[in-house]
Amino acid sequence: PKALAAARALRWPGRRICSTALGRAQRAALGADTDLPTLRSTPGSLPRTADGGEVAAIAFTSGATGPSKGVLYTHDALAAQRDAIASLYDITPDDRLVAAFAPFALYGPLLGIPSVVPDMDVAAPGTLTAPALGDAVLRVHATLVFASPAALANVVRTAHELSPEHRAAFDNVRLLLSAGAPVRPTLLRAACDLFPNATACTPYGMTECLPVANISLDEIEQVAAAPEADRGDGVCVGRPLPSVDVAIRALEAEPGDLTDEPGVVGEIVVRAPHQRLGYDRLWRTEHDASRPRGWHATGDVGHLDELGRLWVGGRIGHVITTPAGPVTPVALEQQVESLVGVDLAAVVGVGPPGTQQIVVIVQHAAPVSRSGPADLATHDRVRSVIDAPVAAVFDVPALPVDRRHNSKIDRAALAAWATTALAGGRVTDP
Repeated sequence: PKALAAARALRWPGRRICSTALGRAQRAALGADTDLPTLRSTPGSLPRTADGGEVAAIAFTSGATGPSKGVLYTHDALAAQRDAIASLYDITPDDRLVAAFAPFALYGPLLGIPSVVPDMDVAAPGTLTAPALGDAVLRVHATLVFASPAALANVVRTAHELSPEHRAAFDNVRLLLSAGAPVRPTLLRAACDLFPNATACTPYGMTECLPVANISLDEIEQVAAAPEADRGDGVCVGRPLPSVDVAIRALEAEPGDLTDEPGVVGEIVVRAPHQRLGYDRLWRTEHDASRPRGWHATGDVGHLDELGRLWVGGRIGHVITTPAGPVTPVALEQQVESLVGVDLAAVVGVGPPGTQQIVVIVQHAAPVSRSGPADLATHDRVRSVIDAPVAAVFDVPALPVDRRHNSKIDRAALAAWATTALAGGRVTDP
């Protein structure tokens, strides 16, 4: 009421609304007694209130690798996305979802199943505690759980606070999903140990097209156990869904030159019934991301292997162009994160393109008080696990990550920070 009074006094434009209690006549005038369409719980049976080609939603990207962009989705694309998710994970009306990532909770109503968000700061998923997740799972008897890697990491850290009731509720979870950034196998295994009857999977995709591919923890561990020669450069994200086409545009290739040949490294390009219609008022972005026409250029760099599996090495803009050739950061980061005491790592390039040097920036499980060059012991440990020459190693209290998942590292900002530090500039926390 105070805001409405201010709006009248200040002559704000627009239609006035009020969230306080209304009388019956007022509610009836606003259509409160109108019957709404019934949402049946079988995937594929959503009531249609608009033409399938009309815009149904604008979903915004996280802004982790550039300004946040509005992505247009049609009704048909959302329906195809719902059906792809339901088919991929065998979701039925008996399932119940706990989403430790607020936007993902929207898939529950879309699939016709209950979904809740745990008691947490949704703008900081890394603050999710195991008891808060346990309360949510217990409240709705959840069978599905989705959480970003940062959220899972804190759940594992606080698992000792779980009650016997929480642990019993976790026994009913059949599917554990984590996405938003590369997930360390050790983290996924530790999280899966809390859900003894769950299959752990990590889908790969982006706001513009989700899901693209999927891989289970068992497959991840099989890849990790394979001989070094059989592993790809980056992280294996599994096989594309049957409804998704994946191709590679080799580095320096023309926009229309796509290939699905194994081993060719380049930008990952996808096409699916559930991909975006376009971008909201961003013509240049849409033009660049839609070449060739009908495809979506993801901005991720990767390759397909002999088994048809997709590997992701990072973002195109984060490829390090060394004198020996291009180097992608994700595989190197996971090598560093395998070290005891390392919580998170970033690998960036410093120097002119073509002559860039590799710099590693480490966030420790026991945070340092301020940023600066790592000690010689840390340098030696990092160099012992990385398959490339390392020019410098830095310690930082915390790596800059996106707000949505708390998992995507801002490598561009870190590269600029490392450049200043190595040039003798004043070093502050990145």
